[in-house]
Amino acid sequence: MINNSSIARWDRLNSKQLDSQFQNEVIQGLNCSLFEARAILDVVHKVYGDYFNLTPSLQPGQIQFVITGVENGPSKSLKDAKMVTVTLALDAGKEDLEVKKEGGVVGLRLHRLQRICQEALVQGGVLTIEDIANRIFNCGERTLVRDIKLLKQQGIVLPLRSTIKDIGRTLSHRVIIVEKWLQGMEYNHIAKSTNHSPSAVSNYVRRFKQVVTLATENYDVHSIAFMAHISKPLAEEYIKLWHHAEIIQTRRDELLGALKK
Repeated sequence: MINNSSIARWDRLNSKQLDSQFQNEVIQGLNCSLFEARAILDVVHKVYGDYFNLTPSLQPGQIQFVITGVENGPSKSLKDAKMVTVTLALDAGKEDLEVKKEGGVVGLRLHRLQRICQEALVQGGVLTIEDIANRIFNCGERTLVRDIKLLKQQGIVLPLRSTIKDIGRTLSHRVIIVEKWLQGMEYNHIAKSTNHSPSAVSNYVRRFKQVVTLATENYDVHSIAFMAHISKPLAEEYIKLWHHAEIIQTRRDELLGALKK
């Protein structure tokens, strides 16, 4: 049962945040829609984000690490490599609890491993096995090597410093999850087979629907990535998946319903 009082409380807290205040000012002052206000807010964050983050505050479960930048080649020594500071979600709360309930400790580690590697890449950095084993997960490097091998067997190559050159040859875990959904698998089954939570699977599918809708409206891939809050390569993969994947009729009907909305 949904606790409506809890939802109302979170809505009140959210309305006090500066982002919500900015959006409201834009909506009322410029007569914009919420969609347009959010797009403007994203531009403001991109342009002035470095100034806003002079005194960054971490969310519960997040950690900050200094790691090597993605532009450094594997042959470049770490002492000469450009470093970047990234924020990683070590503990995602309820989402991680759902994953652990379904997949146990190993499933949770695989889930977190994929998440932090993707987060680092989005922020311009790449993790190493040594980083993850000794500084983040506090586990043996051999354990991670086994995990990485297991994910690779599923077609997922993690964006690590040692594997970044291979990323273009494989699908991201997001694309694999959406493809399973298009083939008719339900959220719970997808979550169990990919070491994700049902809520994470739902979020990936929702983003995919947004991409399809925007692509149908003839937006270019840069605009689609911006408005769907995903990277340009992922937007391209989603569009390619939409055009070429085997999609069962019920999923086609669901996508058509999203387009009509």
